[in-house]
Amino acid sequence: MIPILKKAMLISIAILSYSFARSEGMNNERVKQPVDFVNPYMGNISHLLVPTFPTIHLPNSMLRVYPERGDYTSVQLHALPLVVTSHRGSSAFRLSPFQGAENQLRPVVNYSYDQEKLTPYSYSVYLDEQQIQVDYGVSHQSAAYEIEFEKDAPSHLILSSGNGALNWDGKALSGYQWIANHTKVFIYLMPDEQPAGVSKLEDGKLAESTTMEGRNACLVLNYPKETKKLTIHYGISFIDENQAKANMEREVVGKSVVELQKEGREIWNNELSKISIKGGTTDERTVFYTSLYRCYERPVCISEDGRYYSAFDKSVHNDNGRPFYTDDWIWDSYRAHHPLRVLVDKKKEEDILNSFVRMSEQMDNFWWPTFPEITGDSRRMNSNHGVATVIDGYRKGVRNFDLEKAYEACKGAITEKTLAPWSGKPAGELDEFYKEHGYIPALYPGEKETIPEVSSGEKRQPVAVTLGTSYDEWCLSQIAEELGKKEDAAFFKKASYNYRNLFNEKTRFFHPKDKDGKFIEPFDYKFSGGMGARDYYGENNGWTYRWDVQHNIPDLIAWMGGEAQFVKELDRTFTESLGRSKYGFYAQLPDQTGNVGQFTMANEPSLHIPYLYNYAGQPWKTQKVIRKLIKEWFRNDLMGVPGDEDGGGMSAFVVFSAMGFYPVTPGIPGYSIGSPMFKRVLLRLENGKTFEIEAKNASDENKYIQSATLNGKKLSTPWLLHQAIENGGKLVVEMGPKANRSWGVE
Repeated sequence: MIPILKKAMLISIAILSYSFARSEGMNNERVKQPVDFVNPYMGNISHLLVPTFPTIHLPNSMLRVYPERGDYTSVQLHALPLVVTSHRGSSAFRLSPFQGAENQLRPVVNYSYDQEKLTPYSYSVYLDEQQIQVDYGVSHQSAAYEIEFEKDAPSHLILSSGNGALNWDGKALSGYQWIANHTKVFIYLMPDEQPAGVSKLEDGKLAESTTMEGRNACLVLNYPKETKKLTIHYGISFIDENQAKANMEREVVGKSVVELQKEGREIWNNELSKISIKGGTTDERTVFYTSLYRCYERPVCISEDGRYYSAFDKSVHNDNGRPFYTDDWIWDSYRAHHPLRVLVDKKKEEDILNSFVRMSEQMDNFWWPTFPEITGDSRRMNSNHGVATVIDGYRKGVRNFDLEKAYEACKGAITEKTLAPWSGKPAGELDEFYKEHGYIPALYPGEKETIPEVSSGEKRQPVAVTLGTSYDEWCLSQIAEELGKKEDAAFFKKASYNYRNLFNEKTRFFHPKDKDGKFIEPFDYKFSGGMGARDYYGENNGWTYRWDVQHNIPDLIAWMGGEAQFVKELDRTFTESLGRSKYGFYAQLPDQTGNVGQFTMANEPSLHIPYLYNYAGQPWKTQKVIRKLIKEWFRNDLMGVPGDEDGGGMSAFVVFSAMGFYPVTPGIPGYSIGSPMFKRVLLRLENGKTFEIEAKNASDENKYIQSATLNGKKLSTPWLLHQAIENGGKLVVEMGPKANRSWGVE
């Protein structure tokens, strides 16, 4: 984009955002911008498993940090972080400012701390026992610390690497740390004042040296007691130390922490302002914008001055003008995270899909990635849902990537790679069985696993894999149709019905079968399957996977016995008891938290379930349930996220549902309408157009749609086409306190 035009566009967005917020009339308090509503601490205490992390970073950027501690409730910080190389990872390097006796020096200093203040773009903390004030500002691949020492004593800066090498060149500290899979992260760190001396710290003892290598490599910069303040600029790289230095010089040299924070704040506001909201409570706006902020944590752009290091082939590449993205857990993100980006950042989604094509070309096998990370594809979870991101994006106008190559890579990932979960091995005996019989066979309790492609630390998850692969094959059939590959389209379309092979008509559940086609009996849909129900399902039990037919919901309704029976069974999902004490239930199913009956708000395979009432003639129940779930499980507090948030995988559900619609079936260019929470939502699209949702009288009580119009014309169905949004326009819904049971059933 022409720089002047781009600048004018950003200014226009800022003005529109300001005007939009101003119209709320906030009782003389300072008008808040979107980033002011972000609470990075939301969900930092988990209900059971992994919490959210208060991440300081710029949108989709390579450099991410957060305070390192055991968990939010910990009273100690483990040094100061310099770079987190993966979502949920620990810092690759640690910086420890210290004043005290030399025999107290450690590679990583544990600090008592207070007065911590954190935003998406800034960090500040007081290390109270050490009496050191720390302030931090971040850019894309570089950052800066300002450190103020209060004690009248010599000062030290300790830089440590868990497994790598460090060097002082007379001006700066540089080095690397091994991560995994032949991947290193490099650092170049420059203090604004030169130290009086440099030492290595080994086995608790200081020795004069400017280099150290190996486990817990540690160098110490020693300063006289007159040193009261230090500013430290640093850059990181996955290419080499020279590139880390170049990143630092390009982004942060000559800038103060305050200047970096100001720039970061502006960048975040520009991104978050792509969706403006009016109405709702302060807490509701906080939940919304915090959820949106989470959607920018992954994937990350690792292009550095036109180059990037790829762990997929362990080489440095030119990016040819297209940024390269990785660290995307697609099993979690295909459902809502990718579709949200298609709406608000289409060009970035094109670059991400283009990155997936490159990864496929770079790997030993031309297979679409499933869990691409900084260190390569970890092939986690079940199925290969990356194929859904391809057809969903393409059908919504994301075109600037090679669809033919994407199709061949996706096809290879489903037909040549094993379907066994958590495995990157080629297809084998299990896959041949699936191709012949249309389902993955299950083992009986106690029966030994003999299939070599099944990961030794996992189970074959036969129902989850069969259902997930049926959807993946539907996605393949749709891409084949777009490419005019009629034979492939017909083949995979037929295979997309394989979920029927595990449907138990007596119980109306998807039920595991043995290799002879017999249902495993006796069977409990809540608890059979061992830890996480993985012997048969995956992280969730049979009540969740009962609804895992995203691509053919009308057929699922028919197999359930029609709309009335379908609704009855949906209702049961929300009312069925845990069946055990909470202790007993979560001891076996720790991923299935956030329960309303057997429905779990805490795991991605459940996200579409509340919207299924729309397909069976009772959209008012979708409206009721969605409001209940958002209000109860997503809150502006430390436990305000019900389960593993997965860097945007779950938060995107909140963003969509609060706006009032949701992509139930990625691959179909449309959305299922729920219950808009805010009186007004304005989507600013990349094509320069806007789409507005006005929910008249929307409130906690007024959760039900009474009537609706789209661009002035009556809307009588609970569906919204993607093209209607892309074209720009306005959806107006009249909200009320009691259900209009006739709306949306025509």
